[in-house]
Amino acid sequence: MSASVNVGDLSALADVASKAKLVHVICLGLSALDQVWRVDRPFAGGSEKIKAVEYGTLGGGMAANASVAVAKLGASVAFWGRAGNDAAGHEMRSAFAAEGVDVKNFRLFPDGRSSVSGIIVDSFGERQIVNFRGAYPEAADWLPLETVARASSVLADPRWVEGAATLFGEARVRGIATVLDGDVADAAVFERLLPLTDHAIFSEPALTAFAGSAEDQSLAGLSCFGCRVIAVTHGEGGVSWYENGGLHRQAAYAVDVVDTTGAGDVFHGAYALAIGAGLEVRTAMAFSAATAAMKCRHAGGRNGIPGINECLVFMRTKP
Repeated sequence: MSASVNVGDLSALADVASKAKLVHVICLGLSALDQVWRVDRPFAGGSEKIKAVEYGTLGGGMAANASVAVAKLGASVAFWGRAGNDAAGHEMRSAFAAEGVDVKNFRLFPDGRSSVSGIIVDSFGERQIVNFRGAYPEAADWLPLETVARASSVLADPRWVEGAATLFGEARVRGIATVLDGDVADAAVFERLLPLTDHAIFSEPALTAFAGSAEDQSLAGLSCFGCRVIAVTHGEGGVSWYENGGLHRQAAYAVDVVDTTGAGDVFHGAYALAIGAGLEVRTAMAFSAATAAMKCRHAGGRNGIPGINECLVFMRTKP
């Protein structure tokens, strides 16, 4: 089934843009420092050298990018996470602050090591990523759970399981929507987090690894975990989701792709904002698809994320 969105369905987002409606999102999980090389052709395989046409160092990580997306879209957002008290950790912290993300609970551990990624982006906008996930304590007992009460929604990725379970458990008690960025992880991670999740949005590789297939039919099979919505993003193939006993689909918006890095993270951030603003799922999916598509027109995982008004204009003019 295709999802259609009326212009009137987007009014809550316009209210967020004008500050008539206040939305606050907490994003918890991975923050990484991305070292990005741009090349004019992909690797052919085996040992070889390729000349980079461009290089840059950027903030990255699933929940981290999602938090920046929420901030750029115009809502209030806090990032909860861990890094080392090293050069990479301080650089990430500064980058968050520059984007308007609350970093009071982005803890830099004295004996920790920050997560760093190497990313190669080819001329088609596709990328390869190698990530060191960092080293820091797993305990989440230092998180200020009393502040969850002011959140409109919360989002977590699967890289800090104890933190995600703690945040989601508190949000569930308070009736606050939980959004899981379902990236590739051990089955035990999803078995712990999905029962605490309202909206689970998987990547194709993650859904394949966990459910055996990324086909739409796999979504219904995960309904046993009790999630309100179970979805999978297909890149240029759009997004499919299972809700209220039925399958639904939102087509991707057609754009000239420059770089897909971070597009899934941006999708998740936009979705958490939209759900926090009270949008229906079908409208939230369309808004998230549009936001991610607009990001893909620019190089870099965080470059090109639109403001809400820019995104609304895009949605009203695109078929």
